[in-house]
Amino acid sequence: MSEQSRLAAVHSYGLLDAARPVVLDDLTRLAARVFDTPMSTVTLIDRDRQWFAGATGMAGNEDPRSVSFCAHLVDHPRPLIVEDARADDRFRSYPNVVGAPFIRFYAGVPLISDDGYVLGSVCVIDREPRRIGDHEVAMLGDLAAQAYGHLAAFRDQIRLTALDRELSRLTRRERDLIATVSHELRTPVATMQGYLEMLAEQEELAPYRRLIEPIRRNGDRLVRMVDHLLAGTRPDDTPPRAERLVDLAEAARGAASACETLAVTRGVTVTVTIRTDQVYVVGESPALVQAVEHLIRNAILFSPPGSAVRVGLDGAEVEVSDDGAGIPDEELPYVFERFYRGRFAEEQAVPGMGLGLAIAWRIVSAHGGRLAIASGGPGHGTLARITLPAAGPIG
Repeated sequence: MSEQSRLAAVHSYGLLDAARPVVLDDLTRLAARVFDTPMSTVTLIDRDRQWFAGATGMAGNEDPRSVSFCAHLVDHPRPLIVEDARADDRFRSYPNVVGAPFIRFYAGVPLISDDGYVLGSVCVIDREPRRIGDHEVAMLGDLAAQAYGHLAAFRDQIRLTALDRELSRLTRRERDLIATVSHELRTPVATMQGYLEMLAEQEELAPYRRLIEPIRRNGDRLVRMVDHLLAGTRPDDTPPRAERLVDLAEAARGAASACETLAVTRGVTVTVTIRTDQVYVVGESPALVQAVEHLIRNAILFSPPGSAVRVGLDGAEVEVSDDGAGIPDEELPYVFERFYRGRFAEEQAVPGMGLGLAIAWRIVSAHGGRLAIASGGPGHGTLARITLPAAGPIG
């Protein structure tokens, strides 16, 4: 492994030139107590220095690499035991042997990352010569393993923080982009629709109404698409805009009615069964209708011609079931993610942007409810269930 890669690994823990973590100081204090030495360190070996990420009994935070006992472990990753540095040709002339802190005894084990890089060592140091056995060396190895566990946690935290910043940046960029595109689309389309309505009222243009109607219909489709985008980018915790009693049965019927044209076009039958009348929830009626409508539209789009989509209300639960394409087990965890489209939707070019379930989930969550999706797998249909806190019957 190259020294450049090893140094990159050392720097990835974010401990160089940083305040020493308390847990690493505590670990060196424990090591010094167990081995009855005045000094102990958790050392990281940089390009030209050694940095004490944890230390007990040491003056300062770093030393030159040229006088580092620990640096020897980089090229020889095994325990280094020096019983008397004055009698060892490698170290007898080191300033920290000849002078303060007057190192005589040194015992260190390598600090090795999961990738196999020698980051430094965990060591104990004494001012008097001494010996230790294999049992003590094994104990020092256990302390090194604990030290690396802490280092790995520090690095994971750095990575999570960086990932969180990047996700926040991407989220802001996505919202800004969608808001801009939505505005640039909605304004001219709304103007076009206004002119089309004016033209449709002109008697002399009656022969051309068959041409105007498709234009108006496609304009409506564009507006719905823009509204879809905007709804899909609302924060997850956006509360209902209005808090009043909503008749859940009426909301279910309204959602089914809004899907009639799509159902006829796709050759699918939609049936509504109300098992409990006069069930009310507190919230925003248009939003709840929209949530159920998304579920019904999804069921219609993924059902073959001649099949049926069933909408049922029982208490404060709304169920939408179909016998259509179904959802593979591996795709179920992702169905509420924005812009997620499963394999069937992509292969069969099912209309949509992958926002319907995400919007429904956000609306239901904002009303204190739960939206669950279940499927028997490909070709075995899908069941969507909305469960809301009931406000009780009225009248």
